[in-house]
Amino acid sequence: MDRLLQCFILTVSLAFSSLGAAEPAAPRVLLKTDLGEIVIELDPEKAPVTVANFIQYVNDHHYDGVIFHRVMKDFMIQSGGFTFDLAMKKNRAPIINESNNGLKNLKGTVAMARTSAPNSATSQFFINHKINEFLDHKEKRPGYAVFGKVVEGMATVDKIAQVETTRVGYHANMPKDTIRILTARLLDSKTQAPVVVSVKEPESVKAPETIQVK
Repeated sequence: MDRLLQCFILTVSLAFSSLGAAEPAAPRVLLKTDLGEIVIELDPEKAPVTVANFIQYVNDHHYDGVIFHRVMKDFMIQSGGFTFDLAMKKNRAPIINESNNGLKNLKGTVAMARTSAPNSATSQFFINHKINEFLDHKEKRPGYAVFGKVVEGMATVDKIAQVETTRVGYHANMPKDTIRILTARLLDSKTQAPVVVSVKEPESVKAPETIQVK
């Protein structure tokens, strides 16, 4: 009888122990825009470098006040690099391309924008407005690294994607009415409230990033 009791206690203890060792919640970022809110869930397991880079820009408040400078319905909406007057924001050094992580450019996923150089992404990102398979990693051809997905606010993404656009300088798909990211904040995994952090200044400025339309 004592042995049965010991086995029962051990089983219960192991059950509670595994509950306590549950995987931590994936980090989430709240984007407050002129047209509503968007919550992005990040994937640090599949894209550790890209997620760390994005969170650092968020914590630096880099995205506060940037605009959606490239909007193409049924393709994507892009932000992260310019203020309302098209001044380019300072960036840190570019990161490695993690597009071979198995994540696909599906509708609602978030990926890094870059130049034609594979390892050139810094701060700019885009939200896919449809399945963009041609942006995925292929054998011998780097793709555009997906590092998260929209889990709330896809209706806001749709609103942004449907606005009227125009050409401004070399920006061919600029919204006629400016659409800003007012704030971008990492959310507390338990309370889902914005996390307060200190702000740092980036060290360098890089060339504009974009994604190629084929």
